[in-house]
Amino acid sequence: MSAVQFTIAITDGAARAGVLTTAHGEVPTPAFMPVGTRATVRAIGVDDLAAVGADMVLANTYHLMLRPGAETIAALGGVQRFMGWPGPVLTDSGGFQVFSLDPRVDEDGVTFRSTYDGSTVRMTPESAVAAQEAIGSDIAMVFDHLVGLPAPVERVSDAMERTLRWAERARAAHRRSDQALFGIVQGGVDPELRTMSARRTAELGFPGFGIGGLSVGESAADRAVALDAVAAVLPESKLRYVMGLGDTAGVLDAVSRGFDLFDCVWPTRLARHGKALTAHGDFSIRRAEFATDSGPLDPDCVCFTCRHHSRAYLRHLRITDELLGHRLMSIHNLAYTLGVLRQAREAIVAGRFEGFRRGVLDRRGPDAGNEGLR
Repeated sequence: MSAVQFTIAITDGAARAGVLTTAHGEVPTPAFMPVGTRATVRAIGVDDLAAVGADMVLANTYHLMLRPGAETIAALGGVQRFMGWPGPVLTDSGGFQVFSLDPRVDEDGVTFRSTYDGSTVRMTPESAVAAQEAIGSDIAMVFDHLVGLPAPVERVSDAMERTLRWAERARAAHRRSDQALFGIVQGGVDPELRTMSARRTAELGFPGFGIGGLSVGESAADRAVALDAVAAVLPESKLRYVMGLGDTAGVLDAVSRGFDLFDCVWPTRLARHGKALTAHGDFSIRRAEFATDSGPLDPDCVCFTCRHHSRAYLRHLRITDELLGHRLMSIHNLAYTLGVLRQAREAIVAGRFEGFRRGVLDRRGPDAGNEGLR
């Protein structure tokens, strides 16, 4: 019996509405996970996360194993107790962060310099599993080898094959029965490599699958080709998680192709720069026209920020770089993003997902879409 269960309740075309059940609660899908890199979603508290409707949070293994240390979190009762969040937590393996540091890669693992103190750090598939077991997340991800795109097919193929070998080692090393270990599909935007990776990763018997190596520079069209190749091969009954994808158009496109779970720093990162995400398009609160605007960010939004604060006040906070501005804008952007996924699920259940998707994109306009960023 897996530590998590995934049940598909209904489908509408390829789009699926389901429920992911974990030891710390249920997650209706399709779902978006706010990114809590260091066991905190930057600038907001766990009460804010609950208020905006978050069901699950992502934390980062790379950062937590360095500060404060995975064993410290274990000694304090695990990641939920450590951060005061009672719901499900997924930890990524740290592969994206590690490979952004240009590490030295060999067959056994990678060596890199800590971003905190410059010390040499060694990471292997086994040590990534051990760190996540100590952190105590509900879902852990295997340690993968990814490359930025575009890249030569030989380089993408080499990383894909290494990820498969590392996945086998991670599966053999995983011991914690109350934690699920998910495999990661690589292969860039090459449909043959993606198909091969998905098939061989599925054969390893993971209870769920991350789709890695996307949102790293590819076009939306190339991403769609890669996702279609993966969807055709992965078991339909298991959860499919597109890693690092969070823009409205990209997420809804992936939902339409049969994917269930997403994460991205995009909503909160944009918030800290003063950009609001709304159903009628995105805009910068810095604009001078908002200096005396008494209206909310979005008149149709019922989040705390829109119920209590004006555009003029939020512009004032951003222009003066007040920390409260980061919190209030982040609350709104997360409420918007989580709301899109909630409405997508409702549309799937009602059998009108494609019309819903077209309506969302039409209202936001042709220039509103932004590629997701990790």
